[in-house]
Amino acid sequence: MNEFVLLYRGDKNAFAAWPENRPQQEIDAIRKRWRAWFDRLAAEGALKTIGVPLQYSGKHVVSNGTITDGPFAEGKEIVGGFSVVNASTIEEAAKLAAGCPIIAFGGAVEVRPLQPM
Repeated sequence: MNEFVLLYRGDKNAFAAWPENRPQQEIDAIRKRWRAWFDRLAAEGALKTIGVPLQYSGKHVVSNGTITDGPFAEGKEIVGGFSVVNASTIEEAAKLAAGCPIIAFGGAVEVRPLQPM
């Protein structure tokens, strides 16, 4: 088995973590969909690390030492969180990612192999 990171991408409407955009009942339903998907991956033995949501602001640090604010929630391709899965191939990992609830809300999942150090 190989390890792959699933990076959850989208604009702020793709993430249920923005309560001001959705009624609480809808947020709870979305979170339930995420939990069901994670539970299915775990039952299949594919979920290595559930991961965590990321804050929507931070800092950029570049090679010349400049530090700036960002990324910002206005971006269309926010990385909102990640998980790590086990799969035989990247194609298999992509099939696992295809069930991610974020896709139904206009988001996307980037699937990347983890390189052993």
